[in-house]
Amino acid sequence: MGLILSENNLDGTILECIGNLSSSLSVVDLRNNNFRGQIPENFAKGCMLKSLRINNNELEGSLPQSLGNCKDLKLLNVGNNNLNDTFPNWLRNLDQIQVLILRWNRFYGQVDSFDVTVSLNHLHVIDLSHNNFSGNLPTHFFEHLHAIREGYGKKVEPEYMVDAIGGITTNYALGLSFTTKGLETNNQFSGEIPKMLGELHLLIILNLSHNCLIGPIPSSLGDLSELESLDLSSNKLEGKIPTELKNLGFLEILNLSQNNLKGPIPQGKQFDTFTNDSYLGNLDLCGLPLSKRCGTDEETPAKFDRDGDELNWKFSILMGYGSGLVLGISMAYIVFTTGKPWWLTRIVERVRQRFAER
Repeated sequence: MGLILSENNLDGTILECIGNLSSSLSVVDLRNNNFRGQIPENFAKGCMLKSLRINNNELEGSLPQSLGNCKDLKLLNVGNNNLNDTFPNWLRNLDQIQVLILRWNRFYGQVDSFDVTVSLNHLHVIDLSHNNFSGNLPTHFFEHLHAIREGYGKKVEPEYMVDAIGGITTNYALGLSFTTKGLETNNQFSGEIPKMLGELHLLIILNLSHNCLIGPIPSSLGDLSELESLDLSSNKLEGKIPTELKNLGFLEILNLSQNNLKGPIPQGKQFDTFTNDSYLGNLDLCGLPLSKRCGTDEETPAKFDRDGDELNWKFSILMGYGSGLVLGISMAYIVFTTGKPWWLTRIVERVRQRFAER
């Protein structure tokens, strides 16, 4: 039922017998090896795969459409390979998909034509960064992320990312960690930040850094009460920093640097914890922690008492650009890395404690 060969030095091509066995296999994990060549294209109807991890290899070619036969697939990670293909529109067949990782490949073209009305209903993680995708921010993705929009305020422990396979509980979040700053993202999107992002109430990380985004920071982002990290750096954003962002009581990381923001920096609550680095490159900003004082014609936002530091882990969205020719997108994003970051463990434990107290 499970074939786990990850973290080795295996090479050669992935044998087509993997596709033939997909009618019985539930888990295939070949990540972090030296496999090359193409992914087998013989995933037949009746495919029982729930988790396929072949990331961090040297695979080439396209993503096989026959994977659309794996109706129960919940995790697909082909990141960090050399795949060259357009966005796989056949993913609309995978209406159970929760985690989709295509990062660090050579996927190209626009994503706007993708029919997401069904297939994103259960999606928690999507990472398309470091590719050659282009076009405006695909707002339709956000509109159909029902797993993030719904369930806010429910006092039950979430059961996403967990499944029972062969009597063994499998946690799809194992091996996942967060990138809270825009160091790993690499995209090029234009247009304004959609106001409807404020409806993704369970969002915990939002990274739209290193794009060509214009316009103001939507005040609706102040409705993301669970947000712990906000990175909008290296864009072309204008206007004032919305005072509504002071409502983000769990915010630990803020990066608004390298934009065209102006006016006074909000004061109080979490804003008292951020340093100059959060605002570098915005020459018309003023007020603490910057040394530039605001003029008499500019109103400094009032202070509020700081909230507690309780953390919560649910969902994340990152979309980035960076420099160079590599483009892509990353949404509802948890980046795969090695190791087990201490702060991610802390977040998970605090979530468990919160729900246990309830």
